Parts: sequence; C-alpha cells; structure tokens
Amino acid sequence: MDKALEIDQTDLAILRVMVENADLSYAEIGKRVFVSGGTVHVRVSKMKQMGIIRGMKLDIDVVKLGWDITSYLGIYLDKSSLYDSVSEQLAKIPEVINLHYTTGQYGIFARIQCRDTSHLREVLHDKIQKVVGIQRTETIISLEESLNRPIPI
Repeated sequence: MDKALEIDQTDLAILRVMVENADLSYAEIGKRVFVSGGTVHVRVSKMKQMGIIRGMKLDIDVVKLGWDITSYLGIYLDKSSLYDSVSEQLAKIPEVINLHYTTGQYGIFARIQCRDTSHLREVLHDKIQKVVGIQRTETIISLEESLNRPIPI
C-alpha cells in the first residue's frame, strides 16, 4: 500500500460499517466501532482526501421506476487507441451506466439500463452504434441480478 494511503484497523472498521449502511450517523458508526463520532468524522474526511472514499451513493431499485432491462455490451473498437475518445462519447449517453477497458475480445465492456426492449433497441441503434470508433457490439441481456455486494473489507 502507498505510504500516503496508509489506513489502520479503525479506518477499516469504519469502512465495514459504512459499506453495510452509509446512512448511519457518525455517532452511530462510532458506537459500533468503539470510537467517538468526532473520530469517525475525522477518519472519514481523511479517507475522502486520500481518495479511498469517493462519495456515497443512493441505491435505487431502478426496476421499480420502470427501467426493467439491464444489458451488458461487449464493444469491439476499430483500434484500441480509440478507447479514450469512444469512452468519452459513450459517457454522454445517459443509459450507459458503467464502462470498463478490458483485455480479451472486447475493447470495452459496458452496462446499460433501459426501460424496455424497444428502448434498448433505440439506445443501441440510434446512439451507441453511431459512436465513431465502434466497429460492432454484442449485447447480453440480464434476466435477473441475484447478487450485488461490495468486496469484503
């Protein structure tokens, strides 16, 4: 671990609690890890400055909001050197929610979220496949997400 990013067991304990429920107050987190709320505040601020904590996100069940189709897209690039420009263009498409630069057959692996198959077709045909630098794509539709968890800390 980088010297500048050294964290101790108290920091790890705070992270474990926050991963389970980031909505807890610093005072409640402190009770669970046997330190004061002020200590939690200082430690969390330090981990934010170090880039370990990149923010806290709201976990929304998008299916309940009508976004029923989760798809994974393997993207073949014309040239691997186009990764940055293609990624920038894909990032402008709201339905693209995750991008990975990968090894193997795809240059980019993406996760996209759509309301239904019609919307998916529109996103693929009218947006993604028009991005300069994309040679072709392969789409995998998820039928169900059965596990989504953070890594053990």
